[in-house]
Amino acid sequence: MRRAPLAAGDASDSERIAASLEHPESFATIFDRHYDVVYRYLARRVPRAYVDDLASMTFIVAFERRASFRTESDSARPWLLGIATNLLHEHARLDRRERGKLLMLGAEHRLDGHADRDVGRGAETDRLADALATLDPEQRDVLLLHAWEELSYEEIAEALGAPVGTVRSRLARAGTHLRSQLAKARSAAELNPCQEQR
Repeated sequence: MRRAPLAAGDASDSERIAASLEHPESFATIFDRHYDVVYRYLARRVPRAYVDDLASMTFIVAFERRASFRTESDSARPWLLGIATNLLHEHARLDRRERGKLLMLGAEHRLDGHADRDVGRGAETDRLADALATLDPEQRDVLLLHAWEELSYEEIAEALGAPVGTVRSRLARAGTHLRSQLAKARSAAELNPCQEQR
């Protein structure tokens, strides 16, 4: 006798995914719970034209691979963000021109329809975006999952399939690199303030 699917509000992500193996419609709860997080993560990393497709593809891949979800994880968020990150890498390989167009940390303002008009703050955001673009992709992934999505070291390790020690190391190297790049950019701006205002 088949068990009835669990009600959406009374089950962990792990239970919902397990239930979806017999009742595929149970996976809809995972979509409902995590779509916004996945969408925002992708919107910060690629031009808006690609976000809907990549977000949808994240859940298609997750649904197809749901049998491989680690049931000891209560939340599907790290797993989904790991899938989204892998799709970002595939996207970058397919479209090299778009690779350098990282959205800046100020993307949250644009998602709400409010552009940041403060020139000084915009210049700092530009410097940060430029510094992020110079990071090794693996370091950038770890940094953004930690800073934007507030994943723990363990959750990042789960999302990326890397040891926790590797995550810590990549995050430390990313922080050192960013501080160095930002310091250089600020020094250059102080030497040439006219160019900073353009």
